[in-house]
Amino acid sequence: MKNMPPHSPSAILLMGPTATGKSALALALADRFDGEIVSVDSAQVYRGMNIGTAKPDAATCARVPHHLIDLIDPTEPYSAARFVRDALAAVQDIRARGKRPLLVGGTMLYFKALLEGLSELPMADEAVRTELDDWATRDGWPVLHAELARVDPVTAARLKPTDAQRIQRALEVWRLTGTPLSQLQGQRQGQQQADETLGSHLCLALLPNDRKMLHDAIARRFDRMLEDGLLDEVRALRARYPLTPSMPSMRCVGYRQVWTYLDGGCDEATLRATGIAATRQLAKRQITWLRSMSNLLTADPFTEDVGAWAKARVEGA
Repeated sequence: MKNMPPHSPSAILLMGPTATGKSALALALADRFDGEIVSVDSAQVYRGMNIGTAKPDAATCARVPHHLIDLIDPTEPYSAARFVRDALAAVQDIRARGKRPLLVGGTMLYFKALLEGLSELPMADEAVRTELDDWATRDGWPVLHAELARVDPVTAARLKPTDAQRIQRALEVWRLTGTPLSQLQGQRQGQQQADETLGSHLCLALLPNDRKMLHDAIARRFDRMLEDGLLDEVRALRARYPLTPSMPSMRCVGYRQVWTYLDGGCDEATLRATGIAATRQLAKRQITWLRSMSNLLTADPFTEDVGAWAKARVEGA
C-alpha cells in the first residue's frame, strides 16, 4: 500500500452528518493513501437513486473505485446485517488488491453494526411485512404503535407513532420470535469476524459546531438536488418500478417529500421547506449518534482545514 507510514491504520472510517463534505474529503484521502471507498449509506445501495443520495458519478468512480452503491432495485429490502456482510467482503477485496479501504458515509446504524456487532434478530419476512403494511393502510401507523406498546412498551416508548419503518420491524420481530425487540437487542453476534476483517482502523468524524452553517449547507445541497433534476428522477423511478411510499427507499429524506409533491400533496415551496427540514432532522440524529460513539477524532468541516487535519491524523496514527 503506497504512501502510508509503516504503522498506519489498515482501514479509515470517515463519518459525519449530511452536507459536511465527507465525499470530497474521502476522495482526497483515497488519492493520498492509495485507497478505495466503501459507501456507508443506506440510500446509495439503490439503483436509480442518484441525485437525492448524492451518489458519485461515473467519472468519480473511475478516479477512485466505490463499493456498495447500486446494489439493489428500490423495491428490494436492505438491512444492517447485509451491510456488514457486504462491507467486510468489500474490505477483503480491496486489501487483496493492495489498496486501503475507506468506509465513508452518514448511516450511523451501519457504522455501529460494523464496530459493535449486530443483535441476534430474525431476517425480514415479506409475508409478515405485507400483513403489517396492509393493517397500517387500513387503520394507520398509530394503531400499530399502540399494539407495539402492548407487546413491547420499551421499544414503543422511544418511537414516534408515525415511525412506520421501526414500528413495522419491531412488530415483525415480535411476531416471528414471540420476544420483544428490546430484549433481543444488545445480544451481539459475529463481532470477532468483523474485528479480524476490519483490522486496525482509525475513526474520523466531521462534526460541525455552528448549527446555522450546517443548516445553510443543507439548504444549498437540497436546492442543488432540485436544480439537478430530483423531481424527474423520482418520476422515472415511479414509472420504472412498482414503488409505494411505504417502501424504505421512498421513505429516504428527499424522496419522501418529492413523492408527496408528485401526488399533489403540496406545492413547490412546501416541498423545498419540508425537504430541508427533514434533512436538518436527519443531520441532528446523525450528530446525536456521533456524540454517543467513542474513539472518534473530530474536526469542524466549516472552520478547519479538514484535508490537512485528516492527513495528519492518518499519518500520526
